[in-house]
Amino acid sequence: MPAKDVYHDIVKNALIKDGWMILADPYTIEYEDDNLYADLLAQKTLLAQQQDRKIVVEIKSFLNPSPMNDFQNALGQYLLYRDFINFSHKNYELYLAVKSSVFNSFFQRKSIQAVIKHYGVDFIVFNQNREEIISWVKLSNIEN
Repeated sequence: MPAKDVYHDIVKNALIKDGWMILADPYTIEYEDDNLYADLLAQKTLLAQQQDRKIVVEIKSFLNPSPMNDFQNALGQYLLYRDFINFSHKNYELYLAVKSSVFNSFFQRKSIQAVIKHYGVDFIVFNQNREEIISWVKLSNIEN
């Protein structure tokens, strides 16, 4: 199993503050003869719809000198996780969790915006100091 990300506990605490229950830490994504390990599986009951919503969260720090290299790795991991979840017929949403300063700088570049919109990457943007979710960015429903 891979090591926990630097912001793992911060994102976990932010989700709990936001009313999510952590179901798995880490979450094993199983498909056929392979297992992948996402950081978290969380659930929240939507009272208006009387149903549970489950999300898989992959946390990325973007601390390396090359944010593009971090992005390449994160995107590849995200797409593989999403495919395995879809192949196994799980009705889970997948989110990439990044801190607000990274989202507000690197992820606002036009080239990066084009890629994340093309692939429909969904984000949880968090404040690491307050351990809070700043925003949910859902790009998976945008028409390309």
